[in-house]
Amino acid sequence: MVITRELSGRTAAFQVAEIRPQVDGIIKQRLFEEGAEVAAGAPLYQIDPATYQAALDSAQASLDRAQATADIARLKAQRYKELVKVNAVSRQDYDDAAATLKQAEADVASAKAAVASARINLAYARVDAPIAGRIGRSTVTQGALVTANQATALATIQQLDPIYVDVTQSSADLLRLKNEMANGKLTGVDPEKAKVTLILEDGSTYAQGGTLKFSEVTVNERTGAVTLRAQFPNPDQKLLPGMFVRAVIQAGVDEAGILVPQQGVTRDPTGNATAMVVASDDTVAVRKLEASRAIGDKWLVTAGLEPGDRVIVDGLQHAQPGAKVTPVPVKLSTAAADTAQPTAR
Repeated sequence: MVITRELSGRTAAFQVAEIRPQVDGIIKQRLFEEGAEVAAGAPLYQIDPATYQAALDSAQASLDRAQATADIARLKAQRYKELVKVNAVSRQDYDDAAATLKQAEADVASAKAAVASARINLAYARVDAPIAGRIGRSTVTQGALVTANQATALATIQQLDPIYVDVTQSSADLLRLKNEMANGKLTGVDPEKAKVTLILEDGSTYAQGGTLKFSEVTVNERTGAVTLRAQFPNPDQKLLPGMFVRAVIQAGVDEAGILVPQQGVTRDPTGNATAMVVASDDTVAVRKLEASRAIGDKWLVTAGLEPGDRVIVDGLQHAQPGAKVTPVPVKLSTAAADTAQPTAR
């Protein structure tokens, strides 16, 4: 039977982008509807571009001037190169002209970089969406002054389809699970194919199934728990970030799992699980069990019983070890009978 773990956690957006300006200025226009879906690259805000357009024009003019100076220096250096061969100019004059040309070329490169920087700042005056998703409320309105890389985000975009579910599992449970797999009691489930079922806050089961993606490689020192992340499709966006949920995760498969109704299992004075069984000669015998966990209204027994054993679930007060009894099979409903296929009877 499939062994599952029910773990609590919360939903988290698949991607989150907090929108902040990269230049200073006055918001001239908001270009989106709050709560709407936006596409990656869609314009969100327009910051007054006048100062950045002027800076770009100034940088372009400086580049033109630098290029003109470089052209003059290049022509002079070319003439001196020919004249120095016939000793018409001194070697020093030629060296000065060559150096002036290199300085002019460096000025051109610097002016080009200034133009590129001014063009980038002008582009930043329009704030675009870095990812696709649903955008929340705007924290600023038209006419507000914003600054580059400010602490307060202008808005937040969250991608909700698919969506993550982060749950926590104690490190003790994780160690026990690994030991059971190492001992052969459980067959491991491929982590990339482990199925996850989600139970919502109102107790209903989420219609879409999910898959386990990964678990953290470190244990939280304060809680002693490990975080596991599952991914669920969310086409209708029924799941919103921050919702409290319970995830039922496949932990492994017990190839020889035996389920026993809880009313047939008792505890002795030392706390050990025991059950009364009817032997082949219809006499009562006591078995000490290892009941690892409860599954619904039954115990999962890992030792002490074999398939075919008859466990007494009713009339325990009249059964005594060694006494002769007349066993009567318990009538189970169809659903219960289906569940009880691997149980002792």
